[in-house]
Amino acid sequence: MGTLIVGAIVVGAVALVIRGMIRDKKNGKSIQCGGDCKHCGGHCGH
Repeated sequence: MGTLIVGAIVVGAVALVIRGMIRDKKNGKSIQCGGDCKHCGGHCGH
């Protein structure tokens, strides 16, 4: 029973992370580039 509870918590946490990544991607953000070109040298295309 404990394994199922811990598994459900892990699956929920992963789902929240993925949802946040999708939301960031739709808003023009990504892991590689936060949209702040003065930090990435402008090669990110923003």
